[in-house]
Amino acid sequence: MRQNLKKVAPIKVDESPKLFPYVFRFKNSCGNCAKRSKPKLIYLLLFSLISSCFVFAPDLLCFPYPSALFLIDSSIKEIENRVSQSHIESPKTSQNEESISCDRTGYRSDICFMKGDIRTHSPSSSIFLYASNDLTDHVLQDKIKPYTRKWETSIMETIHELKLVTKDVKLFGDKHKCEVIHEVPAVLFSTGGYTGNLYHEFNDGLIPLYITSKRFNKKVVFVIAEYHKWWEMKYGDVLSQLSDYPLIDFNKDKRTHCFKEAIVGLRIHGELTVDPSQMQDGRTTINEFRNVLDRAYRPRINRLDRLEEQRFHARVAKRRKAQRPKLALFSRTGSRGITNEDLMVQLAQRIGFEVEVLRPDRTTELAKIYRVLNSSKVMVGVHGAAMTHFLFMKPGSIFIQIIPLGTDWAAETYYGEPAKKLGLDYIGYKILPRESSLYEKYDKDDPILRDPNSITKKGWQFTKGIYLNDQKVRLDLHRFKKVLVDAYSKSIS
Repeated sequence: MRQNLKKVAPIKVDESPKLFPYVFRFKNSCGNCAKRSKPKLIYLLLFSLISSCFVFAPDLLCFPYPSALFLIDSSIKEIENRVSQSHIESPKTSQNEESISCDRTGYRSDICFMKGDIRTHSPSSSIFLYASNDLTDHVLQDKIKPYTRKWETSIMETIHELKLVTKDVKLFGDKHKCEVIHEVPAVLFSTGGYTGNLYHEFNDGLIPLYITSKRFNKKVVFVIAEYHKWWEMKYGDVLSQLSDYPLIDFNKDKRTHCFKEAIVGLRIHGELTVDPSQMQDGRTTINEFRNVLDRAYRPRINRLDRLEEQRFHARVAKRRKAQRPKLALFSRTGSRGITNEDLMVQLAQRIGFEVEVLRPDRTTELAKIYRVLNSSKVMVGVHGAAMTHFLFMKPGSIFIQIIPLGTDWAAETYYGEPAKKLGLDYIGYKILPRESSLYEKYDKDDPILRDPNSITKKGWQFTKGIYLNDQKVRLDLHRFKKVLVDAYSKSIS
């Protein structure tokens, strides 16, 4: 039977006579009917047979006249289903939609697109495409690491590689039978690499995930390689705005999940940004991503507001909120901390700000940070991953980034320019050598103080060792006061 069915599966117009013996439950006794030597005679006989069925004996062949073509089509599908021999039907797609195509032109990431009968197999780190259109009579295989720092060889070596395998359904269809069938596409990506650092969680993960999945309008399943439970708990509110479906832990979930469409890898447009020219609608920006954050955290913020109103009289709370513009200061301990932070806070308060000092750690609820920043007019902090929180500020707010020696390029590239794209009024405060703790360690003519660029050009290890891990800031408050006064004037105007 399998041998005969193999002849039926690749149905083509000029081979249609081979189909009808199966449809009408006749035995195929025409040994040479597949040959092209007598096509006219074959077609004439078939036409006569079908006409006789429709006109003289509509009930003879077990179907009424109006349903004839429908049943022929149904029989074809039935035959194809028997060929696949899957105990749970895999998602159906037309043959011309079966494909795997990978875009490896991006500097930051690779991304692959799959369509057809797609089945996961986590034990072998594989995603199979079972092809039914004779794409191949053997196994084809591609590989991808679904993480968005393609150019960093050292970190990419830690990312688990996935195999994208194309197989002939007629030869291998009885393997990896579907256990969970999904009617919506999948997006598969890794939360390995630098996950654990706030900047990378947004830049390498959440924003690319938004860019890649937006066109599905939440009708998409996220399949995560190198999954972390804490990551899902931390960003569950945001993920619920991107997908209506539970996450799948690719490594732990050994079941065969079946999809009609899948994207493996994520698109990334740059540092903490969304480029509208690269979006499908041509107009989506980073502001739309911020709107996603607002929808994600709004229910929790409303609950926190109600709790606060219960503790304080509503009118007193409102008067307190309206009294002064709020300045949120991100405090650091250790490297790049502000050694005269208390004096800086007092200065801001004298100018007229209500100051809230934030000291977040890994356990701090993001909705609480969002609540503070969303209600602040000004955000201040020293260059570092915490500056990623500028995404929580309303467009039109003021972002003051204190830039230690040797960090000019990183500060502007990773936070300054992206903040401007969000619509913030960005101010980069570059400290002078005398405001750096390095001023006490090195001679004033040392290149470390006089020409930091000459040091950073030597490589990341020099930048990290000297300027990131071994530097603190002591603000010249007379100099910094001008920045705060300007920010205050803007915040009350």
